[in-house]
Amino acid sequence: MTSRYRSSNTSEGINSLTPRRRTVVKAAAATAVLAGPLAATLPARAVDQAPAFLHGVASGDPLPDGVLLWTRVTPVPEAIPGSGAGPDTEVSWTVAEDKAFTTVVAKGSTTATAASDHTVKADIRGLKPGTDYWFRFSAGGTDSPTARTRTAPAHDAAVTGLRFGVVSCANWEAGYFSPYRHLAARGDLDAWLHLGDYIYEYGTGEYGTRGKVVRPHAPAHEIVTLADYRTRHARYKTDPDLQALHATAPVVAIWDDHEFANDAFEGGAENHTEGAEGTWSARQAAAKQAYFEWMPVRPAIAGTTYRRLRFGKLADLSLLDLRSFRSQQVKVGNGEVDDPDRTLTGRAQLDWLKTGLASSDTTWRLVGNSVMISPFAIGSLSADLLKPLAKLLGLPQEGLALNTDQWDGYTDDRREILAHLRTNAIRNTVFLTGDIHMAWANDVPVDAGTYPLSPSAATEFVVTSVTSDNLDDIVKVPEGTVSAVAAPVIRAANRHVHWVDTDRHGFGVLDITAERAQMDFYVVSDRAKRDATAKWSRSYRTRSGTQKVERTYDPV
Repeated sequence: MTSRYRSSNTSEGINSLTPRRRTVVKAAAATAVLAGPLAATLPARAVDQAPAFLHGVASGDPLPDGVLLWTRVTPVPEAIPGSGAGPDTEVSWTVAEDKAFTTVVAKGSTTATAASDHTVKADIRGLKPGTDYWFRFSAGGTDSPTARTRTAPAHDAAVTGLRFGVVSCANWEAGYFSPYRHLAARGDLDAWLHLGDYIYEYGTGEYGTRGKVVRPHAPAHEIVTLADYRTRHARYKTDPDLQALHATAPVVAIWDDHEFANDAFEGGAENHTEGAEGTWSARQAAAKQAYFEWMPVRPAIAGTTYRRLRFGKLADLSLLDLRSFRSQQVKVGNGEVDDPDRTLTGRAQLDWLKTGLASSDTTWRLVGNSVMISPFAIGSLSADLLKPLAKLLGLPQEGLALNTDQWDGYTDDRREILAHLRTNAIRNTVFLTGDIHMAWANDVPVDAGTYPLSPSAATEFVVTSVTSDNLDDIVKVPEGTVSAVAAPVIRAANRHVHWVDTDRHGFGVLDITAERAQMDFYVVSDRAKRDATAKWSRSYRTRSGTQKVERTYDPV
């Protein structure tokens, strides 16, 4: 495969006014439909074929000298994900420079056990930077599918181009994962970013299906226990489009709330009932354990997903965990969003982010960010009127936020990070965001009330959902209807917003050079059709040194 890292360096050697979005979505969801049994997490062929690799293979978190490999083996038919059944099984792995495995560069083995739900990870090191590799697993004479992965460029490599797929919010029941298929078919990705809501926790028919469950969850009930979370992850990993993308390029993933429960925070979640559903600490621990078992992700700090990856001298990528440490969300219109004692990131993570941004020597500083950082407000007034009125009435000082689950609900953290960027003259910071089921291209203003007369500290590209309901799905009108009305209103009240598409499903492709970072937005024709087509929708870029977004009229 043609190298995507165009490096001038020689490769190194081996060595309450408006209900919150999810409240609306949940209320509008269809009634429950019977789902398949637990065994539905396995294809029918598992009954008479074991050992088998029924959940595909994957790689993730590429480093200059290595990558993390993942699979799940089904040693015997009864070893259903989440069952705790099945014998210990030796699983070997092989890494080669070519798809035919004629030049093997690494091999080894480990034991898959019921204690880890028969999932396997191999953290391979000693590889060459900026290089394509092929890998597979084997067990009991059976080989897994073969997959491609890629290492990151050398630390100081003069990389001239990077290309990442960018996705978020994939509700199994709402449709098919054709965005994954279209990304896999490109063949030009250095890696792909999943910005959260890789799975959803709800029971069948309880969330965002527009009155129709396209394909039922397993298990059918809301997931709460370790076995439940394992079963749900396993269901997702049977999707052929998701398997295809995992087999094409390494993933870099963070979690948002639905990997746990809707609107999760440090001590609970909107969609968790203490007592009836056990303790939050037990549920959170179960969700995290299943996540790290089933995802090719290295936890940099135990129990979190915040970590940093580097791609030569062109870009580094800071990945945030915005669920493990956050204060509980407040109601819409509540001035407590400005309380400096409330936090989205937690003190340690915010300091880690600030230090990383200030010390970065790359051209671009990317931030994998699960919820939107750009202000999104209604009822905006001029700054000279807004701030004293907000203080008098106890309302948010940056406008009346519509979604306090975002950074809008934690404005002190946002002010601190944006002030840090400005004070230290940190340029070329780009937030990459999911969660909101819409596509956005935003400047990130220091003071939204006076923008654009005041400066922008960063830029933000928000990708829409893979399948999860957006506004046209919720109100059940033809695609594009809501955007035609809502987008002008949103932009009028939020002058830093260059573009918003409230109605379509799809994915993004982020292309980076020293001169600019460009997001190409793609949409799919119909989430409910397995063979949905994809087409380019819009492109926006931020040119180096500007901290502002501009439209460009062709995809890269």
